[in-house]
Amino acid sequence: MTDERAYPDSVAESFPRPPREFEDREGRTIDVRAWEGEHGPGDDAFEAVVEMYVEFDPADRAQGVPPVGEDRIREWLANLFEQDGYDVLAWHGDEVAGHATLVPDNDSTYELAIFVHQEYQGAGIGTRLIEALLGHGQERGAEYVWLTVERWNRPAVALYEKVGFETAAAESFEMEMAIRLN
Repeated sequence: MTDERAYPDSVAESFPRPPREFEDREGRTIDVRAWEGEHGPGDDAFEAVVEMYVEFDPADRAQGVPPVGEDRIREWLANLFEQDGYDVLAWHGDEVAGHATLVPDNDSTYELAIFVHQEYQGAGIGTRLIEALLGHGQERGAEYVWLTVERWNRPAVALYEKVGFETAAAESFEMEMAIRLN
């Protein structure tokens, strides 16, 4: 491990790998699939992700992401998808309901970010999306994952704890959580 973060000593359970299909609490069929980098600007799948973020509620943005404005969103996504990280998308038909990503810090350490469109929040999609992302990361050899979350965001903290994240640091208004995948 090459960073200074505190990670759990024990390895997390095995997580399910994408693709996964399930019915959310609203009765919608959701298909969670890995983003394999075969898509780009102009492609239908890329455009669907852009559309989700263009319509994303500004109140759900944290730490400056996702960015505001279609041009900035396109640039951010193109950069994100070009990195050696891992991404999974939750699809409802041809509409993107959510996106989760592991952004690389180095060869074994990744930062997690998750975004669920406001029309799909509270339906169990976030849990399945994170589980599939962590399974995808495990399968590909990711070792350590960390995230930051605002302490007052109890639903998010509960979600992260539910899938196995542990509190690593709690400074000011944010807390850092971590999990060991491999």
